[in-house]
Amino acid sequence: MQDEIEVREQKLKALQDAGIPTYPSKTQRDCTLASAVENFAAWSKEEKRLCLAGRVMTTRVHGALIFCDLRDESGKLQCVLKSDTVGQDAFELFRDRIDPGDFIQATGTLFETNRGEKSLLVAEWRLLDKALRPLPEKFHGLQDVELRFRQRELDLISNPDVRETFRKRSVIIRTLREILEREGFMEVETPILQPIPGGATARPFITHHNSLDLDLYLRIAPELYLKRLIVGGFEKVFELGRQFRNEGIDWSHNPEFTMLEFYWAYQDYLGLMDFTEKLLCEVIERVNGSLKVAYQDQVIDFKAPWPRLRFKDAIFAACGVDITTVEREELIKTMQKLKIQCDYKTADLGKLYDELYKETVRKNQMQPVYILDYPVEMLPLAKKCEDDPRFVQAFQLIAYGMELMKAYSELNDPVDQLARFRQQQEYREAGEEEAQFIDQKFVEALEHGMPPTAGWGLGLDRFTMMLTDQRNIKEVILFPTLRPEQNV
Repeated sequence: MQDEIEVREQKLKALQDAGIPTYPSKTQRDCTLASAVENFAAWSKEEKRLCLAGRVMTTRVHGALIFCDLRDESGKLQCVLKSDTVGQDAFELFRDRIDPGDFIQATGTLFETNRGEKSLLVAEWRLLDKALRPLPEKFHGLQDVELRFRQRELDLISNPDVRETFRKRSVIIRTLREILEREGFMEVETPILQPIPGGATARPFITHHNSLDLDLYLRIAPELYLKRLIVGGFEKVFELGRQFRNEGIDWSHNPEFTMLEFYWAYQDYLGLMDFTEKLLCEVIERVNGSLKVAYQDQVIDFKAPWPRLRFKDAIFAACGVDITTVEREELIKTMQKLKIQCDYKTADLGKLYDELYKETVRKNQMQPVYILDYPVEMLPLAKKCEDDPRFVQAFQLIAYGMELMKAYSELNDPVDQLARFRQQQEYREAGEEEAQFIDQKFVEALEHGMPPTAGWGLGLDRFTMMLTDQRNIKEVILFPTLRPEQNV
């Protein structure tokens, strides 16, 4: 590697010594490579002169001919340099000084080689950028998984399927925005730096503001601020952005991730179940072309309506535990028999229910299903069920053992909300680091009055995993969080 870098540095110096600009600002490109291929028949017939630009991927010298594969974001095209067409000096300069990885501008006309390959016959060319490091091995691409994530730019250069994954991610985001705006939602932005982290049960990251001499938290969710906007008079708001949770890293978790949350006044969670099917099915069809999604070893059929299963019934069917009657100690014994890992000393009842659910219910649900009406201990921001206050009006969409989204009727009773915050505070004081803080400002906002409202959150990364057939969340985050490199 170092030898090749030194050779490229020598080539750079030689170009500069010859007075050739090695990093010019201006490019005369007038069309993409994909456009050249798409219009090949017409443009080659009329001998239209084109100015193309891109990265040199490979070069092959055959006497007085040089074949060069050029790539831009849209695609690739072969360029052919003939010494008697481009000129001997320009031919030799390309042969001796241009390497794979360099960016060039090439001007010429389209033609078809004897082997039938669409190509550009180069009349003139110039250097746009001299690459000082070589590309990954050209025939097999970048294969080292750790290196792919650490140097995503090389991964994108080498692996077209990776670029396609992130193109699909962009389509997913754009489609979600389009549908919500069509449905009358307004996109807003709320603070990422928060004095009190709220809206989810998670451990936050802490930072410090020097001028204010104030500890702040990176948000774990935008929920409480978005609901304050409902108090303020907006009726349909959404935010799509990064959240930060100081938790473990595995195939489905990254410390920073993307969530879409929306809040809808005068709506409840039952209405959101129908809307969710409408929203996500439209996205899936637009991205995937079908509601049947090939994911890992399964075909996930998102055709609506999706089954609905109550949390307590799902738990009982999976492991025989009746959460309406079981005592804490008995629940812990059952979970230990099932070899469920949990910090039983500090875990509150909601945490115990959650771990039991994840291990006995969620991971076994392959096809889309709504799990609804969760124990009140699990969701301190959701409204209680009117027929049974031990549960809250909430649902999750599960597929292939993953939670894709969560929604609930929002708690708008300030007295009940403060009582639940205080219960969470007791859990924190007992050692549960993920329990929620008391947010007095949010309680005060509720005291001014919030209409019946339903809220909804989608984990964009996991949803993208599903639609791009990726088993690891790092495959759908351009620059995931990684452990420090060893021996650096």
